[in-house]
Amino acid sequence: MSSPDNKIAFLFPGQGSQSLGMGQQLASKNAPAKRIFQEADLLLDIDLSRIAWEGPQEELNDTINTQPALFVHSYAALVVIRDQFPGLQPDAVAGHSMGELTALLAAGAINFEQGLRLVRRRGELMKESGEKSPGGMAAILGLSIASLEEICASASRGEDIVQIANDNCPGQVVISGADQALERAMTLAKDAGARKVVRLAVSIAAHSPLMIHAQDLFSEAVTAAEINAPQVPIIGNVTATPLVNVEDIHSDLRAQLNSRVRWTESIQYLLSKGITTFIEIGNNAVLTGLLKRIDRSAKGISISEPQDLEKILSLA
Repeated sequence: MSSPDNKIAFLFPGQGSQSLGMGQQLASKNAPAKRIFQEADLLLDIDLSRIAWEGPQEELNDTINTQPALFVHSYAALVVIRDQFPGLQPDAVAGHSMGELTALLAAGAINFEQGLRLVRRRGELMKESGEKSPGGMAAILGLSIASLEEICASASRGEDIVQIANDNCPGQVVISGADQALERAMTLAKDAGARKVVRLAVSIAAHSPLMIHAQDLFSEAVTAAEINAPQVPIIGNVTATPLVNVEDIHSDLRAQLNSRVRWTESIQYLLSKGITTFIEIGNNAVLTGLLKRIDRSAKGISISEPQDLEKILSLA
């Protein structure tokens, strides 16, 4: 379905897109998706399917469960798409934060077991870092990246650091760091005229220097994993440019946990290379919403549950 006039990118969501029941309908109506969930339960030796489908919400929101649950749901949806629409091939893939690992799986750079174990390890290490180095994150609406970079620099004191964590779309940025630095930055953002400043309900300062312990150990896991050259370009979170070989992938993953997610730049890069259609594969439609704020003319659809598969027919 991809053609020179209709280039397609697959997008994969990260933490924050989870909700109870995610993937349950997909697995109940599609045997390939059900097998993926069952395999994940066996590989991790936990009842991940039950956590994703029944909760409780607090258990699903625990990052050690959230990350593999999102990974498995996205891959289950991808397997169903491949089964029902074998001609649908992406020209590029990208994933937001944890979703980058799903993108690696979609591009053939890792297999399902390797990816699932990396995602689970990533969640474990981020949780440990949150306990050892408590911090937080806040969403800032209505300020530019340049303004927030100045604010974060002013709010940081020595190792008491706050920085931009996610550049999600113009006017929607997440900052992350140590509690006191974060509070100072939130105050400065309000004083600078931010439309909205909201502290997120997390105790983890993701994509900040507080993740250095997690990053070091996750890098070891990345080194030990079997990673292959991707079959399609993957746009890396850290560089917002294609990861075209194993060395590129290693480099991006070894910096990802304490570096900014350059999502706006990633989408802009894909648009500059002629991508016209973006298919978000996984729970909710967060990335599709961000896409419209980056470029209103871009076409985006989200595939999460069985009824969403009909949207693919409109691409023919």
